[in-house]
Amino acid sequence: MTDSPGPPLAGTTIAVLGGTGPQGRGLARRFAAAGLTVVIGSRSADRAAATAADIGGPVTGADNDSAAAAGDIVILAVPWEGHRELVEGLAPALAGKVVVDCVNPLGFDKLGAFPLPVEEGSAAQQAAALLPDSTVVAAFHHVSAVLLEDPSVASVDTDVLVLGDKREATDLVRALAEAIPGVRGVYGGRLRNANQVEAFTANLISINRRYKAHAGLRVTDLA
Repeated sequence: MTDSPGPPLAGTTIAVLGGTGPQGRGLARRFAAAGLTVVIGSRSADRAAATAADIGGPVTGADNDSAAAAGDIVILAVPWEGHRELVEGLAPALAGKVVVDCVNPLGFDKLGAFPLPVEEGSAAQQAAALLPDSTVVAAFHHVSAVLLEDPSVASVDTDVLVLGDKREATDLVRALAEAIPGVRGVYGGRLRNANQVEAFTANLISINRRYKAHAGLRVTDLA
């Protein structure tokens, strides 16, 4: 049994683009468990529908265009390589919506993960430049997909840094983060600071590989 989400999330549909990948699938699973209506988006509507059926609950699947149109809050959980093309093509469908970018522009070599340079400064800033009629917020960069997807993990004990330029939107996304048991949404600054948040994922990957863990982030000394 799930609790019905209260304000400000009551009646809100969450679209997760890239929802068939580990991060997107994990977020969709947790939001559905919280009683939110979820639409999984993918390049393949059939694949999205299969993932939705596997998750169960208030979850449906569609192609990315249809999912973007259906969502009140739209999460971008797509590979960095396809980020610009996807966002650019969905600009009309995303107009007027809160768009949450959790994409980490990372490269990998024999030394491990490292942040990639982004012309606009960060993936989130790239999305904001491509979506002038949307409100872009950066969040969910550091949450372990393994923990999100594991139904035996009742509480995902981590903080989610939420960055954006509109207080109402960052408060909404903080509430969305806190729909996941154990998660605390923490305002992390303006969108211009998203680059170091995205890049820090490379450090977490190194930590997790060394210690064979699924480490997240906790911010201390908050009331």
